[in-house]
Amino acid sequence: MKISTMGRYGIKLLIDLAENKDKEHVTLKSIAERQGVSVRYLEHIAITLRRAGLIRSVKGSSGGYALAKRPEEICVGEALRVLEGDMLIIDPLKEGETENKLHACLRRVIFNPLNNAIAAEIDRETIAGLTGTTDNSSSYMYFI
Repeated sequence: MKISTMGRYGIKLLIDLAENKDKEHVTLKSIAERQGVSVRYLEHIAITLRRAGLIRSVKGSSGGYALAKRPEEICVGEALRVLEGDMLIIDPLKEGETENKLHACLRRVIFNPLNNAIAAEIDRETIAGLTGTTDNSSSYMYFI
């Protein structure tokens, strides 16, 4: 499993909006300049995040984007699943599908624990935890 640029830039977009939450809304152009990303690429990501209800848009000449929820309420795992799809090492068996003993063993011993560990890690962290906008002593401060 590899997180694409869409997933990575989407998380950066959310962090940037959280760091600028004191502003009513932030333009994608300003985010693109700070992050060194194409505005067109951010537009595509923003549409996906808006449809998922993670950000909201304000139209007009002074429009832009803002978080639709508080940074503490946005889980990194939720955002990555919106942008990347399921964050699984291997897909679960479909109904009626069978596998041989070796594949079943690998799934039980390696792949399922990896899937669970990845889910636990990305679901544990929030955007607030990444920006330092929470009182949690284990939060990180990233300067982007």
